Amino acid sequence: MAKQFNVALIGNPNTGKTSVFNQLTGLNQQVGNYPGITVEKKQGVCKLARGVKAHILDLPGTYSLNASSLDENVVIELLLNKNDKDFPEVAVVITDVENLKRNLLLFTQIKDLGIPTILAVNMADRMKRKAISLDIELLEERLETKIALISSRKNEGFDYLKELITNYKTLSVKPCLNASVIAPEYFDRLRKAFPNQDLYKLWLVITQDVNFGKLDRQEMSSVASFKTESISNLKRLQQKETIARYQFINGVLKETLTIDTANAKDLRSRLDRVLMHKVWGYVIFIAILMLIFQAIFDWSSYPMDLIDSTFASFGEWTKNNMPAGDFTNLIAEGIIPGLGGIVIFIPQIAFLFLFISILEESGYMSRVVFLMDRVMRRFGLSGKSVVPLIAGTACAIPAIMATRNIENWKERLITILVTPFTTCSARLPVYLIIIALVIPDQRVLGIFSLQALTLMFLYLLGFGAAIFSAYLLDKVLKIKSKTFFVVEMPNYKLPLFKNVAITVIEKTKSFVVGAGKIILAISIILWVLASYGPGNFNKASEIVQKQEIANNLTQVELDQKIASFKLENSYIGHIGKAIEPAVRPLGYDWKIGIALVSSFAAREVFVGTLATIYSVGSDEEETIKNRMAAEINPANGKPLFNFASGVSLLLFYAFAMQCMSTLAIVKRETNSWKWPMWQLFVMSAIAYVVALGAYQFLK
Repeated sequence: MAKQFNVALIGNPNTGKTSVFNQLTGLNQQVGNYPGITVEKKQGVCKLARGVKAHILDLPGTYSLNASSLDENVVIELLLNKNDKDFPEVAVVITDVENLKRNLLLFTQIKDLGIPTILAVNMADRMKRKAISLDIELLEERLETKIALISSRKNEGFDYLKELITNYKTLSVKPCLNASVIAPEYFDRLRKAFPNQDLYKLWLVITQDVNFGKLDRQEMSSVASFKTESISNLKRLQQKETIARYQFINGVLKETLTIDTANAKDLRSRLDRVLMHKVWGYVIFIAILMLIFQAIFDWSSYPMDLIDSTFASFGEWTKNNMPAGDFTNLIAEGIIPGLGGIVIFIPQIAFLFLFISILEESGYMSRVVFLMDRVMRRFGLSGKSVVPLIAGTACAIPAIMATRNIENWKERLITILVTPFTTCSARLPVYLIIIALVIPDQRVLGIFSLQALTLMFLYLLGFGAAIFSAYLLDKVLKIKSKTFFVVEMPNYKLPLFKNVAITVIEKTKSFVVGAGKIILAISIILWVLASYGPGNFNKASEIVQKQEIANNLTQVELDQKIASFKLENSYIGHIGKAIEPAVRPLGYDWKIGIALVSSFAAREVFVGTLATIYSVGSDEEETIKNRMAAEINPANGKPLFNFASGVSLLLFYAFAMQCMSTLAIVKRETNSWKWPMWQLFVMSAIAYVVALGAYQFLK
């Protein structure tokens, strides 16, 4: 069995840390949360020389070890707690060659903790264009470490980086700066109080609140006495430490770094003048959104049709080739249509994540955040709230987790409450199939698909509802607060194909696997409820034959009538009929009512539910879309999914809180059931009223 040791990747945001992580681990990575907190934990395995494996942990981005957010606290907690199973044997600090001075502050702090530390200078391919030269040997000597000059874009320098990681035991652990020089008297008292402890680690313990797990409580209480000495004095000492570190860094870089500004080529400022313009910036952003939604519909139509017909044929083949009975019916009518109802949307979801990944990788997403800050301030929020709102287009759960970066509680609470209005990828399957049924496949100006524009409108409607709700909450919630918006603008760069591919694969897989588990379970439950029933269910054949005796139906028509009668008199039919009075004013029948209720587990279950219900009620080899299009409203004999009912359904899902997981995460983040319950009640009420008004007006 090969040896394995822990490697922590640490760095400032926007230094290419994720790119380095992807190059080292490829697809051998997992994404989860740190135990007990909602901060993303990325880890993977990297194969090194001589059969050695490294467990790579990609830590959240941090500017220094003076934590100001939960993400940064996670980094410090790990680095100070040797009892943690992920405590690193070696730290690799990722720096950006263009921001070396700022990045080295974090490097010197980590090295002073006595952890073997490698400096990885990323984006080396930009050095020539930016007229940057670096004396690596002298820099290694001054920092007393080993340096790997790497380029994630060109996959250069990674063999040497792996070699340095393998030989981490040869690295010097001598500190770059003796922190005690900033206040000799204070640190002398600290040394006498804790003679057996590392002085710099104790200093970090004193200056911030960190959860140390198994550290002795008596020791912690003793440290607390140093904390309470003087908060203003501690902050002053922190500032002195930072100044001392930058004096050291300035001296080192003066000897080792040269930038010929006269020859540096800078396209960034010219692009920013256009993309962040107070008028053209918004026009360009809207044009990009139109392109994305156009692609989602046009590019994905072919693989979607193939998947749809394949699942329909597979279900029919299963029924014809497996022994007749309940087990075969469960597979053919329950499991296969249910899974088909989610797999069919993989192309659109993959395209959505593809475009989001490209926007983030290119550096454009940060410009959108800055651009939208101008809008958000008018509604009681800041640009920091845009990050969760944009992340909400993928999933509300990680988006709500992302609010941890918002220091102000009022802004954070409002952002948590309104984020579920943004259109997440789970709504996408519902939108796409309903739009395909009720919106004509026509072009506007001969270019833009009417269906794509409808999808874009739903996204903008969700975002608009979130902004308007934030405005109302800002007026209603009497919480005094004031914050300042600061965002770093990374350099523009061409997205790395490997990074984009890994993001699309991992995110799509996560969506499909997560949704698939729920859909599989619900599909089985729904099939059982639809395949059995009380009373007349078991006499369906006799009753239908008596009712239709004068109509001279063919055997196929008779079988369809019997199947429809059975479905209506099954357990699920009775449940649907019970809730039908509540949903009929919205233009829905009992089948859609069942789908609405079941989709509370997860929005995307709506399509899988209808796929299962319609499959049980039909023996023909037909796609789910065709079955839904053929559904007739018994009240008027017209198609059930018409323009009025379709728009009503789209608007219901645009506003409804149809996700148990989101409610659970809101409870966890607010530490109260009060806010998620208000969310559920208010959003459901808005959805019902808007859907009711739309249907009654349009019918």
